[in-house]
Amino acid sequence: MTEPLHDIERMAQTIVAAHGARFGLADTTAAPVSADGGAVCRAARAACLQLGFIEIDAQCLADAWQAQSDRLGRFDATLWPSVPADFGMQAMAPAERPDAFPPCPRQLRLYAVLPDAQWTGRCARAGVPTVQLRFKSDDAAAIAREVRAAVDAVRGTGALLFINDHWRAAIDAGAYGVHLGQEDLDALTPAELSQLRAAGLRLGISTHGYAEMVRADAVGPSYLAMGAVFPTTLKRMPTAPQGLARLDAYARLTRAYPQVAIGGIDAERLPAVLATGVGSVAVVRAIVAAQDPEAACRQLGAVVDAAIGGR
Repeated sequence: MTEPLHDIERMAQTIVAAHGARFGLADTTAAPVSADGGAVCRAARAACLQLGFIEIDAQCLADAWQAQSDRLGRFDATLWPSVPADFGMQAMAPAERPDAFPPCPRQLRLYAVLPDAQWTGRCARAGVPTVQLRFKSDDAAAIAREVRAAVDAVRGTGALLFINDHWRAAIDAGAYGVHLGQEDLDALTPAELSQLRAAGLRLGISTHGYAEMVRADAVGPSYLAMGAVFPTTLKRMPTAPQGLARLDAYARLTRAYPQVAIGGIDAERLPAVLATGVGSVAVVRAIVAAQDPEAACRQLGAVVDAAIGGR
């Protein structure tokens, strides 16, 4: 049965009323409604667009809201979707999936993203538990040298080293893991993805919203990075800053994964980010732009460790 348009609009309004304040809109009072068929999907899509989600994420949420309503046998405007199966994501933990990448620690703790091997070694020696080499170059020989230098630089420190983008060089150098953005993930052929998985490296994937989380989940990565949480000038972002409310919602959905929050996070914002339950926070400028980077590593690391220690 097709729902009258005014009923769909009323359903959308109840969703916005229930969640508007959370996502930065004025709060209003929601009234209980009921609906059948695809009306939930249409209403949720309209509501999520009004709440500021981009179209692909609004549709992803709408499909999940419809699945949630079908599963529960009722529509509940107050119940924000957070069950992986409603999004078409795997219900089991990544480590239990036969196609998953090797697991990494649930709590990667302080995660420093660094421009070269020298910085990588410096932060590893300062006690940062997880480091990423984000070396930008089109010179294959220079990339290979820098990746090998980073592997050498962290040896004996206990730090886990991820290489951004350069997965072939990471395999050759024996790095702990690789971090890929969505475009890099999409560029991999099935054979290349199988090659990366067979090499035994851990895989982290950047996500910037619901649709990208669903895409990342399909390959069974070792961890998910979620951002940018706050505005950042370090790189051009495909989406607007996500904010703490969305980070909290993303973290609830992806609890099966180790989670890394990234983007514009500094010492002042660190406690609020950790309150969402993520087990790791990635920083760049908070370390490399600090007057005393080693001291910054120790101070930020202590805050992260104190927040996740009791979980």
